[in-house]
Amino acid sequence: MARGITLPYSPHTPTRKQLAFLLLPHQEAMYGGAAGGGKSDALLMAALQYADVPGYASLLFRRTYQDLALPGALMDRAKEWLRPTDAKWDDINKTWHFPSGASLTFGYLEHEDDRFRYQSAEFQMIGFDELTQFSESQYRYLFSRLRRLVGSPIPLRMRVASNPGGVGHDWVKRRFIDEGRAYGRVFIPANLDDNPFLDHLSYIKSMDELDPITRQQLLHGDWTARHGGSTFRREWFGVVDTVPADCVKVRYWDLAATEPKRGADPDWTAGVMMGKGANNALYILDVRRLRGSPQVVEHLIRQTAEMDGRYIPIRIEEEPGASGKSMIDYYMRQVLMGWNFQGVRTTGDKVVRANPVSSQAEAGNVKILHGGWNGAFLDEMEAFPQGGHDDQVDAVSGAFEYLVPRGGRKIPLHI
Repeated sequence: MARGITLPYSPHTPTRKQLAFLLLPHQEAMYGGAAGGGKSDALLMAALQYADVPGYASLLFRRTYQDLALPGALMDRAKEWLRPTDAKWDDINKTWHFPSGASLTFGYLEHEDDRFRYQSAEFQMIGFDELTQFSESQYRYLFSRLRRLVGSPIPLRMRVASNPGGVGHDWVKRRFIDEGRAYGRVFIPANLDDNPFLDHLSYIKSMDELDPITRQQLLHGDWTARHGGSTFRREWFGVVDTVPADCVKVRYWDLAATEPKRGADPDWTAGVMMGKGANNALYILDVRRLRGSPQVVEHLIRQTAEMDGRYIPIRIEEEPGASGKSMIDYYMRQVLMGWNFQGVRTTGDKVVRANPVSSQAEAGNVKILHGGWNGAFLDEMEAFPQGGHDDQVDAVSGAFEYLVPRGGRKIPLHI
């Protein structure tokens, strides 16, 4: 018994941080942030928390089956805990069954479409170990599997554990660190000092072999430490509260295919408004982005155009081939008639196109207007070209090419 929590299937007494994690009434919570903080134990304890309640079902994920089956990983650790008990293992379905009728299942989501293997299942607790290895669409889809009968005393819980870093670093940081409190998502940070069962000195010594960024992420759980790309650095972008009234502006859209890609996140549709002042300083004024159906994207672009005003030219990157031409023609005739709108064909490598913007930013000539989009924008810029997404970067490159044309083309004034 741990202050009101019964954990009959855990051989360990929860640490102070683990207990706080188990006591949370919130539907969504993340534990950890640093290696050695007892994340896997906390997640397994949470999954087993109601194993003595009839009908309770929990599901724990790792990205691949190999990750699940590694020595000391979730599935191996559960066997160590549960083999001496009255729980029974079903190796075919990778499920532990308890005398109460409760169950604990292990799963993996190696590819994007693997999430649909669970579309007819129901669970009261779903857990993700190392959440930054998953895509946001995989994670969000699994909320549809959280169900319970009317009157059931079992709470519906989404519980995750993760270190910083990984392909999903940006969206996990945004969801739990940046936006968490506003949306009722709880993050309980835990590090090596919170785990009395680990040999601290030898663990810290092993960390000395890591590069400084990875060491900062794993040892200290630092979500701001990240492996930057070679093109942009966030400190190059000054943040301002106002921009010159004489800015020449453009809204440039990079449209994305929003259907999930196998093994990866869907891209974003991103619309960047950039301005160029009389002093040739460049300003990122606004960023709009989403992932949705073509109809939702169309609605966002039209709504944004109306909010920007008809004096702001609009450019959309034209995809190659007949489909790209048809899309631009549709927007010209049906969505943006009455606006200064054109499709733009782009050629060349993304990094090459971004380099002129990088040079201006390094020189301190690119400012961003203070806004709620700043964090996600700077995260993507800094990670480029090694990050998971480059939609905002592409839109910035396109806007720059409009405002700073090559070959002497003049920009019409629209103030």
